[in-house]
Amino acid sequence: MKCTKCGGKFKKDKFRGVVIDRCNDCKSIWLDNNELEELEDSVWAEDDMKGSLFLGTLPSSLKCPVCGTHMKKISYRFYDLELEICPKSDGFYLDAHEEERLVDLLKQDKKADNRKTKAEDDWDQLITRMKSKVFFSKVKSFFKR
Repeated sequence: MKCTKCGGKFKKDKFRGVVIDRCNDCKSIWLDNNELEELEDSVWAEDDMKGSLFLGTLPSSLKCPVCGTHMKKISYRFYDLELEICPKSDGFYLDAHEEERLVDLLKQDKKADNRKTKAEDDWDQLITRMKSKVFFSKVKSFFKR
């Protein structure tokens, strides 16, 4: 398979345990749909909606190396990381080193989700304590003074 950007040859490579196609010349990457999911799972296996987050597409001059259709540009997970996607679902094209940025963004999202989950759990525990009879009796006694 030839690189859609520079015409170089894609060779099999591994990144974070995922077999990918990397261009020998420009170091860009082609990810099949399942390979993007595997890459995302190498960072955050608990989130089923990781890679499906984008609102719209823009035209791209690049063609899919699998089917030859003009690809579309997306903003990955609403960040400023722009990837090309095959409209026929053959896969994703990433410029050199964008795979590292994709991993970093997923790590950020995972941390934020963990903080959100902890805050929600803490809030739930607080509400549960506030519903107890002991808490209400303490509040009631406070206002009787």
